[in-house]
Amino acid sequence: MNFKRLSPLGGVARRARLIAVASTLLTVSALATPIASAESGDGARATTAQLAKTGDAVLGADVAGTAWYTDTASGKLVVTADTTVSAAEIAKIKKAAGAQADALEIKRTPGTFSKLIAGGQAIYSGSGRCSLGFNVRSGTTYYALTAGHCTEGAGTWYTNSGRTTVLGSTAGSSFPNNDYGLIRHSSSSAADGRVYLYNGSYRDITGAGNASVGQAVQRSGSTTGLRGGTVTGLNATVNYGGGDIVYGLIQTNVCAEPGDSGGAMFAGSTALGLTSGGSGNCSSGGTTFFQPVPEALNAYGVSIF
Repeated sequence: MNFKRLSPLGGVARRARLIAVASTLLTVSALATPIASAESGDGARATTAQLAKTGDAVLGADVAGTAWYTDTASGKLVVTADTTVSAAEIAKIKKAAGAQADALEIKRTPGTFSKLIAGGQAIYSGSGRCSLGFNVRSGTTYYALTAGHCTEGAGTWYTNSGRTTVLGSTAGSSFPNNDYGLIRHSSSSAADGRVYLYNGSYRDITGAGNASVGQAVQRSGSTTGLRGGTVTGLNATVNYGGGDIVYGLIQTNVCAEPGDSGGAMFAGSTALGLTSGGSGNCSSGGTTFFQPVPEALNAYGVSIF
């Protein structure tokens, strides 16, 4: 399977990601959960410096459809490969790691990594649908956070598929490297600080925090609604292909599909992430990556309200 950014639903293909919010959201593509098979070396435990060097080697191998993070508990660099990654490309990664190949733990996941563009409640650009992540504010000005691959190149945003009700306009966008974007609300009354749970109810979001491995999380998106799972890795690097590499993501076994991009990931009342991309779907499962919310808040000088 290939790791990919989820494309916007409808219109011209765009890069998109998952994150859900109460007021407006966009559509994303499916993510898949990793399969059980794994290959790992049996050498001595690698040092922090060696693992960092190994990560640089994997980045240099430039194999699309791969994602990786350091597992400090096992002392391994965990590489997750989607179905588009061939045995020859796995060999290429191991060769690039050289003497540190034993520090690699390689896992397979079904599906293809892709950017997602729909989540929480749907939001529409001129060419597709994504999901709104979280509504935020700076003073008396209100904004919506979503995925950067959704806002990239987009201008005006709407809350309906007919594109007659204006949500606002793109005020900031960071993709690749990061995957977050900012939309300025045209009307502050449209900003709802909650996340829609797709059962007629909402979850109040009162702050933002950092995810932890093993943490139970939920995400909301306009394509597949409310889904749950656990955090499996932190500070993951994902190579979506075509030069689109994103760093510092949260890796999970939560499923997602196109249109969920930009949608909200949260635990209780705490905002954690914005849906970026992944592989699989919500029938077979998936691996999904999220842009940490605190980084986006700091970048734009905004806060949860």
